[in-house]
Amino acid sequence: MVATLLHEIPLQGGDVTDGVVRVGDTVRRPVSPSTPAVHALLRHLEAAGFDGAPRVVGMDGLGREILTYVPGTTGLGLVTVTDEALVRLAELLRDFHDATEGFPLTRDGWEGGSNDDAAPEVIGHCDLTLENVIFRDGRPRALIDFDLARPTTRLFDVVTTLRHWAPIADPVDLAPLQRGLDVGARLRLFCDAYGVPPRDRRRLLELARLRFQRSYTVMRGRAAAGGSWARMWAGGAGERIRRAAAWLDKHEDKLHAHLVS
Repeated sequence: MVATLLHEIPLQGGDVTDGVVRVGDTVRRPVSPSTPAVHALLRHLEAAGFDGAPRVVGMDGLGREILTYVPGTTGLGLVTVTDEALVRLAELLRDFHDATEGFPLTRDGWEGGSNDDAAPEVIGHCDLTLENVIFRDGRPRALIDFDLARPTTRLFDVVTTLRHWAPIADPVDLAPLQRGLDVGARLRLFCDAYGVPPRDRRRLLELARLRFQRSYTVMRGRAAAGGSWARMWAGGAGERIRRAAAWLDKHEDKLHAHLVS
């Protein structure tokens, strides 16, 4: 048990976890049913030499988990929408997936959520929003907030990441910096950098549509229980998913051509 320090700095950003604070060079977070599985994953990543994730320190006197603080910046900015950042993120995600190999995919205790119908291949982060990627020196360096990690396919985690970073979304829901991006070209660039094989590229948009359908259902169910999920739903999360799915339907042929040409 690690003693609790007094000076706590609330960490803003993200949508789901309340009560996250920084204490010195550590982050304190409330535990959840998935905490043991996430800690096992983070320890596996450390043993595998993957340095793009926080380390587990222990628990504090208030029953919160203690992780190392990963310095850097998150969120939308000029540097995060560059092609160079997208390439590095694809490489970082591939490195993460490779590092999870050997971790038991049959382990229980994950948060759960929407998923692929194919058999799991890796542990996916499954929530790589702009707030969950740490940038330093203009490049993505680390992934944080593994609360929604779970066994899945590589392609599902790629699709989940591209939802936010291509982005696959109705422009009405995007910040000005993202509205002028060439989504099809960015899909291709990410897949090239990650090394997504041709068979998966042909299935990518189909899986994106399936994810929209299932994410809507999952979020609606979680919102009924209240808390952060309810706030996200009340803030229009469901409507944004529906608009993104409609935008994908409208532009699918053009996007698909970038992936298979």
